[in-house]
Amino acid sequence: MESLERLRGTAEAADVPTERCRVMGVVNVTPDSFSDGGLYTTTDSAVTHGLALRDAGADYVDVGGESTRPGAGRVDAADELRRVIPVVRELAAAGVPVSIDTTRAAVAEAAVAAGAALVNDVSGGLADPAMARIVAAAEVPWVLNHSRGPSRDMYATAGYDDVVREVADELLRRVDDAVEAGVHPDRLILDPGLGFAKRGEQNWILLAHLDALLGLGFPVLVGASRKRFLGDALYGDGPGRPVLDRDAATLATSVVAARAGAWGVRVHDVAASADAVRVVSVLCQARSASTVAGRHPRRELTRAIPSARNRSVG
Repeated sequence: MESLERLRGTAEAADVPTERCRVMGVVNVTPDSFSDGGLYTTTDSAVTHGLALRDAGADYVDVGGESTRPGAGRVDAADELRRVIPVVRELAAAGVPVSIDTTRAAVAEAAVAAGAALVNDVSGGLADPAMARIVAAAEVPWVLNHSRGPSRDMYATAGYDDVVREVADELLRRVDDAVEAGVHPDRLILDPGLGFAKRGEQNWILLAHLDALLGLGFPVLVGASRKRFLGDALYGDGPGRPVLDRDAATLATSVVAARAGAWGVRVHDVAASADAVRVVSVLCQARSASTVAGRHPRRELTRAIPSARNRSVG
């Protein structure tokens, strides 16, 4: 693998992003998800919420039927299928681009058959060896999330000497496995897995070095929405900001990700992030256009404004 320094150098030398960052809205058809568990446990409520997210600007609606919050246990495959497939089917029939949030190949296969256009696997393919084969056959994009094991004891493996380098190395191993199983590299999206086997400071380091992950050459999805490290940062040494009061902090991470050139952000509050990534896109296009035209606004502005020491007073 290239050294981290080289990856950072490549990313820093790249053009500013001109393609708009995508927004993936979250629909948890679960009783126990950390943020909205229990709110959308019926097909009707989940579909209604998914349509609202689409109308608010979501490019994808990510439907999940199993909580991956820290400490969560597994649900039966039959229960997961029962929760998500009717929701996927109805949303897809309504023209909503649907992502299926699952670590099970059987659920992914059924969801794609029901109309899902993307598979979001928080295990990065580790939970189910059959996932790569299913995704390869379906020919849909596959999000490989960085993780080091099941949610039940994810923090037990949160030890890193260099979190950016190790996450990058481990994601590339997931890529190698996927390609060897027949998945086309162009269909792979990487997710650093904020909060998955990572403690607060490790998440911030990864966010600060998205350039290194983007330097791997794959689209990157960032999922920071409402996570604990945001709440902890807002309250310092206090008890942490409550989950539902973390949307403004989430919005800040969406801006950071979009400005870095991320392919997408996964969020609960879609409207704010949808607006934000569009603003970032316009900003980046303006900067790119001025550079292509041979103009360097900073230098021009410096020449146009006299220095303070040369100005007369009075």
